[in-house]
Amino acid sequence: MRNKMRFWENVSGYLFILPALVIMSIFVFWPVGYSFYLSFFNWDYAHIKNPNFIGLQNYIQLFELNTPPPYSFLKALAYDGFYISISILALFTIYLLVDIVISKHVKIADAIYIFGITIFSLIFFNITLSAMNVFPYLTFIFIAAMLGLIFFRKHQFISRMAGHFFTLFILSGIIYLVLRFAFPSPYGVYEWLNVIKESSNFIKSLWNTAYYVILYVPADIIIALSVALLLNRLKLFKAFLRTSYFMPFVTSIVAISLVWQWLYNGQFGLINYFLSLIGISPVAWLTNEVWTIPTIAIMSIWKTIGYNAIIFLAGLQSIDRSYYEAADIDGATNSQKLTYITWPLLSPMTFFVLIVSVIGAFKVFTEVYVLYQAVPGPYNNSGLTIVYYIFQTFYTNQQMGLASAAAYILFAIILVFTLVQFRAGQKRVEYL
Repeated sequence: MRNKMRFWENVSGYLFILPALVIMSIFVFWPVGYSFYLSFFNWDYAHIKNPNFIGLQNYIQLFELNTPPPYSFLKALAYDGFYISISILALFTIYLLVDIVISKHVKIADAIYIFGITIFSLIFFNITLSAMNVFPYLTFIFIAAMLGLIFFRKHQFISRMAGHFFTLFILSGIIYLVLRFAFPSPYGVYEWLNVIKESSNFIKSLWNTAYYVILYVPADIIIALSVALLLNRLKLFKAFLRTSYFMPFVTSIVAISLVWQWLYNGQFGLINYFLSLIGISPVAWLTNEVWTIPTIAIMSIWKTIGYNAIIFLAGLQSIDRSYYEAADIDGATNSQKLTYITWPLLSPMTFFVLIVSVIGAFKVFTEVYVLYQAVPGPYNNSGLTIVYYIFQTFYTNQQMGLASAAAYILFAIILVFTLVQFRAGQKRVEYL
């Protein structure tokens, strides 16, 4: 009897959601499935009535280069591996110096090993860098030395380094950039990608979109959190300021893009006017390809900052005041409260904002289309994003099969990023 009741309850529930499922099947599930089917066909204006099955050719065509790269990816990887290994060797040396100063105790074996390898590497850095043009696998010598440090006498020195992973990671990045600047080389993964992106519009759209995501997402989260902390401390005009920050989010992106088009204007724009007041020469926001992605990112941050700030503000107001009262009794500073109380307890909101921001950033299109008047940037496709490439391929070039393949590449990228963030969120997010 109980099983029968449960069965009819399930049937009733599915009947309630049946209209929504039918509508979603017509307008969502069917187009999504059919576009995946079409991505394996040569379906363009010439074959609109009889598309030809070509298998994975559309996906292969997306990554085909007009001109081959001047050197292989493995060679670029070898050069970067060399720079990274030297950076880590230098980092070990710096940390050893700090450890000796703090502990006032020198371990001769460690000092000889680390200083010897690092000094040897730096002395022969330029010679090895030149020789790698012929023998790129010389980098394995320095990678082996780097790995040897990790496995050499597993003692407290290594474990103490692991306890400062984030700081050391930032420091190693700085050392890497210094070495790149001091000993420049035309070879490397970044240089290789920078060359091949000019040989394929799709790869350039991936490059531009990745650049936009890197600029937009971290800046948006940091500024939104700062605004939320400010609003949470204010006593007067709190409701007015919340509404003011939130208004851009509910305003049409087309209207916002048209307004920012005038703000970015090289001759009459307010941004250049304010820059001139502090002695900065006018910036060609809309005509210089270097500024194409930053201009889009700045405008997008201004639009979405209010929504994310409201999410963070809701999280701040849900934190029990007893945590801060206990911290005050222990004599904690404001920065310590932010680091050890506010930030960890805001992790659910940060996780949500991060997911939404990354997905939204990968789908950027309208901002480019309106801001640059239906062209992907001032010239050289500097504003060509993945969604713009799909739009251009589908509507302008009438290559519907190729556009469908590009759409599913975008879907795969967003899916991977979302799964990685969910995986990381299981370990880092703390729900109250």
